Amino acid sequence: MDAIVRAAAGMEGEATVPGDKSISHRALIFAALAQGRCRIEGLSTGADVRSTASCLRQLGVRIDADGTVHGVGLHGLRAPEAPLDCGNSGTTMRLLAGVLAGSGVGGTLDGDESLRRRPMARVIDPLRAMGAACETTDGRAPLHFAPGRPLHGVDHVLPIASAQVKSALLLAGLWAKGTTSVREPSLSRDHTERMLAAFGASITKTTIHRTDSLRAPATLHVPGDPSSAAFLLGAALLVPGGSVTVRHVDGNPTRTGLLDVLDRMGARITRTPRGEAAGDPVIDCTARHGGTLHATVVEPHEIPALVDEVPLLAALATQAHGTTEIRGAGELRVKESDRLAAIAAGLTALGADIEEQEDGLRIHGPTPLRGATVDSHGDHRIAMSLAVAGLIASGETTIRGAEWVDISFPGFFSLLGGLCRGAVRLRG
Repeated sequence: MDAIVRAAAGMEGEATVPGDKSISHRALIFAALAQGRCRIEGLSTGADVRSTASCLRQLGVRIDADGTVHGVGLHGLRAPEAPLDCGNSGTTMRLLAGVLAGSGVGGTLDGDESLRRRPMARVIDPLRAMGAACETTDGRAPLHFAPGRPLHGVDHVLPIASAQVKSALLLAGLWAKGTTSVREPSLSRDHTERMLAAFGASITKTTIHRTDSLRAPATLHVPGDPSSAAFLLGAALLVPGGSVTVRHVDGNPTRTGLLDVLDRMGARITRTPRGEAAGDPVIDCTARHGGTLHATVVEPHEIPALVDEVPLLAALATQAHGTTEIRGAGELRVKESDRLAAIAAGLTALGADIEEQEDGLRIHGPTPLRGATVDSHGDHRIAMSLAVAGLIASGETTIRGAEWVDISFPGFFSLLGGLCRGAVRLRG
């Protein structure tokens, strides 16, 4: 499927975005491992979260259509009769690796061709250090976990901050004898720590003790995904006369790194507190066109809090005055695509002045953009970032592989087209 984007004459309105993907994965898993029923409201409807739900069902967990999870407890999972299909979701695979290793039920985690190319050694090696028996194909999926292997706690020191790896180890630590701790060079997303504490696990920061049982709340509300909201906010910053408010967005400080960077670039963004949900602060975000964007340098320690928004930031930086540098983002080369190469190629095709670095990007601006045919490379973040750039490009921009946005943001192009007065349409 192609998305056809033309220069937008304006952008205005209010919107909500799908429930936060990171929280949705964890809410399903923790509710499944808890005792009793938990209704999850605002659950992400993206393909990645559906993969997690499907895998949990294969492990014997009942999940109703309304988001109610019937927990089986820490010792109630059953061995899967077939490989667990994680689809395109690295989060599903890495978090469930911790569950399969810790619970001892065993099983195989597999995924699509793209996921099979993504490295898994960073999560498998520390799980093996805890006693897990796992076979891989050169450190990649499928991942085969032998059943019945008891784990012991380990003090893990991660060379690269990763919320997915950290979460897998803390999940495994629920069953491991003794204490499991995780130390990172910088703070990554802390949804797992917050939610484990809310579910009654014996956890202090990133140190967890073997836990007898988890207890789920009767209802858990998932706030809007800030990584999805970012594309609407970014579009409003670029489109002349643009103004958009995105309601009920997760405001966890480990997720708002892009907003912090845009603040110092001079973007007109306001955040209004709206309480809490799933243990996280919730905000309304409003972005308005009009401020002059200035180039900035994004340092490695900032990357964990905006890792999913780097392609979008690159698109926005094409209109900033000066040279923007993004450093320490080498992890993006092993996402759904090589995101550094993919966004550099796409923006270059649109006329941007961008240099690809080994672990980042250098973008010179402001540069006028022109319509072209570009490729999503099977990556939802790349497709949405190029759509934002296309809204200020002369002529028409055709984005191949637009269907990949359903991974995280079903209906994105329709919503964007509505806010931008029909500047976006789908074909094929």
